[in-house]
Amino acid sequence: MGIFPYMPISKGRIEKNLQRIRETIAAACTRAGRTPDEVSIVAVTKAVDLETIKNAIDAGLTDLGESRVQQLTDRTREVTAWMGRRRNQRDVQVRWHLVGHLQRNKVKAALEAANVIHSIDSLRLAEEIDERAQHMKRIATVFLQVNCSSEDQKFGCAVGAAVHLGEMIASMKHIRLLGLMTMGPLTNDPELARPSFIRMRELFEEMHTRKIGGDDFRHLSMGMTQDYNVAVEEGATILRIGTGLFE
Repeated sequence: MGIFPYMPISKGRIEKNLQRIRETIAAACTRAGRTPDEVSIVAVTKAVDLETIKNAIDAGLTDLGESRVQQLTDRTREVTAWMGRRRNQRDVQVRWHLVGHLQRNKVKAALEAANVIHSIDSLRLAEEIDERAQHMKRIATVFLQVNCSSEDQKFGCAVGAAVHLGEMIASMKHIRLLGLMTMGPLTNDPELARPSFIRMRELFEEMHTRKIGGDDFRHLSMGMTQDYNVAVEEGATILRIGTGLFE
């Protein structure tokens, strides 16, 4: 069976899961005094096959996320070819998000395939992206990844280094800093992720007050299948959901 499910997940099943997720988001927004239109979903497709991705696009999910650069490259090529063959898909705009760790030797490929990179966690990586983007005559759209849970096995810059690093990234001419990204602890209890999300929101507010990133700096990418309701309560604007959509 490989890494993908044996049978593609149908459009109807994805729509049902999406409706349930949107209802959960709406309830969390009500508790937090927010509106659901402040929150968007990136469908993380790393564990599903191409047919399931096509069904997800047909279900209205047009922000898609991958964790590995090579798989992202393959998927963008396959989906672009499929959409080009379908007349009713030619006006659909799919945005690809790289949500996994990025090595400096893969920056060029990542910039060629991704519309948004969520995982900038060091000055050296940011400098490589800025230089590559300049050669490509484009602006790279990125998030600064912060390790708010302070777990050794997780990528992301330290909380204490985030403000200074964010200032340096935002000053680069070929980078557009959209906001911050973090991952909560891997646990079945979403409440255990809340302290990380609170710290992320506080950090975001501090950077916003300092006008780091200017008007572009307005997003919090946090919350996954197991904890997105808590993330919304704590200010998430972008959720990265895989299993919840494709189960």
